[in-house]
Amino acid sequence: MAIARDQLTTEEIVRLNRQYTFFSWSAQSRVHPIVIDRAEGVYFWDPDGKRYIDFNSQLMSVNIGHGDARVADAIAAQAHRLAFAAPQFATEVRGRLGELLAELTPGDLKTFFFTLGGAEANENALRMARMVTGRQKVMARFRSYHGASAGAISVTGDPRRWASEPAIPGVIRVLDPWRWGREQPEPVQEHLAYLEEVIQYEGPQTIAAFILETVTGTNGILIPPDGYLAGVRELCSKYGILMIADEVMAGFGRTGRWFAVDHWDVVPDMITMAKGLTSSYLPLGAVAMSRQVADYFADRVYYGGLTYSAHPMSCAAAIAAIGVLRDDDLVGNAQRLDPVLKAHLADLQARHPSVGAVRSIGLFGIIELIRDRVTREPMAPFNGSSPEMAALDSRLRSDGLFTMNHWNAIFTNPPLCIAQGQLQEAFAIIDNALEVTDAVVPRVDERPVPRTD
Repeated sequence: MAIARDQLTTEEIVRLNRQYTFFSWSAQSRVHPIVIDRAEGVYFWDPDGKRYIDFNSQLMSVNIGHGDARVADAIAAQAHRLAFAAPQFATEVRGRLGELLAELTPGDLKTFFFTLGGAEANENALRMARMVTGRQKVMARFRSYHGASAGAISVTGDPRRWASEPAIPGVIRVLDPWRWGREQPEPVQEHLAYLEEVIQYEGPQTIAAFILETVTGTNGILIPPDGYLAGVRELCSKYGILMIADEVMAGFGRTGRWFAVDHWDVVPDMITMAKGLTSSYLPLGAVAMSRQVADYFADRVYYGGLTYSAHPMSCAAAIAAIGVLRDDDLVGNAQRLDPVLKAHLADLQARHPSVGAVRSIGLFGIIELIRDRVTREPMAPFNGSSPEMAALDSRLRSDGLFTMNHWNAIFTNPPLCIAQGQLQEAFAIIDNALEVTDAVVPRVDERPVPRTD
């Protein structure tokens, strides 16, 4: 593809980005970004015309797919009518979005505070919980991620919090039902008994909230075993602890329901959301709160706010993106493709010795890679990478597939508009690329015979 006179080359774009901009979660000298020039549906292209399948929806967020004119047109129309209004003003799009979200959220979660992303949504949910309960401690899980701002990173459990410590006080960390390296979660009743024991030791009268990803995202696509969320809801109700469901990744159809809690008919006290709320066409997050939480602030000041809260253009993007999810039945598509995705994952596990475990719900999936079928040693260590994982990522990129590569896992989180044929296309690329990791897994006849003397 010819480069227009006023268009930068791929190399020039990379040079400018590396010289003048700063990449998150990265050692800057080791950043090797893909350059995106344009995108449509489940694909994006670099300036040289190379096409990639976006098999991670960027950051599990472009749920409707790229380049939908209905959303772009709604943003443009709102920009021409009213580009910005300070958050103390009432606007039509703000009210209409609140009404629309109230049709989707479970139970009595019908009041919404708008932020600019998931981290800010979690920050404000924690602040609300502390104000409503008059308590300070917050329970959170080790295999969790809730955002990079001060409070959100403090309740994050994974290693991304380490550089920010010491963080805000009062965080109680608990284990997940899924333990690192195990193929199955522990029995639900045993785990709930452990949670209640922690609550007793910490003093239930001191705990404001339990924040948890409904389906854990970057830490493993950990799907809660049946009975777990209901048990957490019961414990929170018993001890006056507010349950905050972080649905920043799992919400807006990703799991085949509007919200992942709907799979288990659980109504938390708050749901935090972002990403799929606008399909990332513009930044927007929200806290959905129960009547109890909303009513607390009827005659009390809420000490929180953001300049761009309920930004009109972002609200317009959300209304349009939700409209696309509804009009194109994309939540239904994720539900229909759930067994198709599971079948593809199971096929890889059956045929590739380096595939140790697979998990998915809706179009939210993961492939965990191992070095040994007997010892189940991960292909990369906890909080690390390996030459094999780097080579696999390079191979996938070379073959035209972008997805998230995290520790010893690769993710399968395409836009919800993906068709079966496109899903097959993506898995064919993964199938071929896994020869990179299969090559280091010993066959049974290659194993050393243990000494008996």
